[in-house]
Amino acid sequence: MFVGTRRAWLRAMAVLTLAAVAPSGCKGSGTGSAEGDGGGSKRRIAVIPKGTTHEFWKAVHAGAAKAGKELGVEIIWKGPLKEDDLKQQIDLVQSFTAQRVSGIVLA
Repeated sequence: MFVGTRRAWLRAMAVLTLAAVAPSGCKGSGTGSAEGDGGGSKRRIAVIPKGTTHEFWKAVHAGAAKAGKELGVEIIWKGPLKEDDLKQQIDLVQSFTAQRVSGIVLA
């Protein structure tokens, strides 16, 4: 019962996070698109977990992927193998910032 409750909570948090981030910037200022092709491209949200091997993060990944499908948002899931690898997390944030993704979710 605890696992089901936790998964439901994680799914709800992923949906709320994506719902909060996805609409930002949907309407342009009328001076052109920052995304280059008329603004009709799909939103890309990078999710950087603390780790990727623990069951908890696997459940978060499943919830984020499901929410992305429901909202029509591309979820890019990438994180370090070890939860204490802060350098890789920082590198991923810098990489996704340089790629100008629509949003970043960081654990």
